[in-house]
Amino acid sequence: MKKTVVIDVVGLSSSLIGEHTPFLQDYVKRHHLSTITPMVPAVTTAVQSTYVTGKWPAEHGIVGNGWYDRQDAEVKFWKQSNKLVESPKIWEKAKKLDPSFTCSKMFWWYNMYSTADYSVTPRPNYLSDGRKMPDCYSHPASLRDHLQKELGTFPLFNFWGPTANIRSTQWIADASMITDNLYDPTLTLIYLPHLDYCLQKFGQDIPRISKELGEVDTVCKQLVEHYEKKGCEVIILSEYGITDVNNPIHLNRRFREEGLLQIREERGLELLDAGASKAFVVADHQVAHIYVNDPSCYKKVRSIAENTPGVQLVLDREGKRQHHLHHARSGELVLVADANSWFTYYYWLDDAKAPDFARLVDIHRKPGYDPVEMFMNPADPLIKLKAGFKLLKKKLGFRYLMNVIPLDATLIKGSHGRISERTEYHPVLISGNSGTAKQLQATDVYEVIWNAMMK
Repeated sequence: MKKTVVIDVVGLSSSLIGEHTPFLQDYVKRHHLSTITPMVPAVTTAVQSTYVTGKWPAEHGIVGNGWYDRQDAEVKFWKQSNKLVESPKIWEKAKKLDPSFTCSKMFWWYNMYSTADYSVTPRPNYLSDGRKMPDCYSHPASLRDHLQKELGTFPLFNFWGPTANIRSTQWIADASMITDNLYDPTLTLIYLPHLDYCLQKFGQDIPRISKELGEVDTVCKQLVEHYEKKGCEVIILSEYGITDVNNPIHLNRRFREEGLLQIREERGLELLDAGASKAFVVADHQVAHIYVNDPSCYKKVRSIAENTPGVQLVLDREGKRQHHLHHARSGELVLVADANSWFTYYYWLDDAKAPDFARLVDIHRKPGYDPVEMFMNPADPLIKLKAGFKLLKKKLGFRYLMNVIPLDATLIKGSHGRISERTEYHPVLISGNSGTAKQLQATDVYEVIWNAMMK
C-alpha cells in the first residue's frame, strides 16, 4: 500500500487560503482542491468518525461532541474511547488486506483503545488535591515518554482555553514527524487545531487572524515537506468551515422559564439535573439535541423550539433520518441554528448562581460545549494578575480555582455545525489526485483516503 498522510487543518476553507497562507496558496495551484458539503452536525468528533468509517452518524453513533447518556442520566462530552465509534475504521479494512499495514493517529479524536498501531491524544493528570497537570496518552505507552523527552511536556493549556496558541499545533506536528521516523506507519492521521481558536473568537476577520493563518501555514509546510521526502501521498483536509455569528441562543433558559428544567442548588450555586428534567438542551455549536424525559411535554417543547429566534431547523424523527442522525444517542429533537446563531448550554438566570465550573475551562463537567472558555474575563482589568496569582498557588501546591472565564456568550464571533449556504466557507480536501470530484460528501472522504493508499 502507498504511504499516506492526512493532515486535518481544523476550520480551513477556501476563504482563508490567500496572501496570509503563501504555502497553501501555492500548494493548491499545484494540486486539486475539492469542497466537502458540511454534514450535520459539522463538529469535530462526528466528522472525523465519518471520514474514517465512510458512514453517517446514524451508523457510527457519534451524533456530536457529546450527548446525553440515558442510562447514566448524565451529559457526557469529549469522551475518548474508540469503542464509542460503532462502525469499522479504514485502517481495520487495510489491515485485513495487508498484514504489514500500520496506522498512526496523532490527536484525531476517539484515540484511546483503538486498533490503530500508534496513537497520541491529550490526557491531563487529575491529582487528588484538585490540580490538573498537562500530559498526553499514547499507545504504545513508551511513545508518550519518548515524545515528551524530545519535545517537553505536551502543552495542554495551549491546546484549549484562553492561552491556546500555535505551541500545541507545533508540538503535534513535531510529534507526528518523530513518530513517523520511529515507526514508518503506512497511514498517518494528523490533527492541527490552531485555526479553531481565532476563528471562533473573531470569525472571518482576515486582517485580525492573519498571524494565526501564517502560523498554521508554516506548520503545514513543515509537514508536507517531511512527508513528500518520504514519497508519501499527502491529503490536506478540514472538518468544517467557521462562519460569522452574533446571536447566542440560550434555549435551556427558555425551557427553565417554562418549568421544563430541574435545578439543584448547592452551596448557593445552581446545577442542571438532567435526569430529573422534563426536557433540556445539549448545546454543541450550531446544533443542539433536545432530550425529552417526559413524553407528555413533547408538543410544548417542539413549539418552544420552533418559535425561538435563531432556530432554523427542528428535526423530528423523519428530519433526523433525512440528515442521517437517527441514532439512539440523538435527542428526540435536533435543532440547527440559522447562519448568525449558535447554542449555549447556559441554564442559570442569575450569573451570581452560575455553577463554579462555568467560570473554568472544564470541558467534561459542562452539560454542553462552551467556546467562551477561550477568553479571560475582559470585564475584569485585573484578570491577568489574578490568573498569575492562581498559577503561583498551583506551583506552591495549594488548591486553587482558575475561575477566569467570562459568562458573556456575545464574545463569540464564529461558529460551525450547520450546512452553510456559501461554499467558500465549506471544508476542503486538497490532494494530488485530479480525478477527485470537485464536490464531495463527507462520506466520500473515506474513499479518497482509500484510493490514495491503493496507488
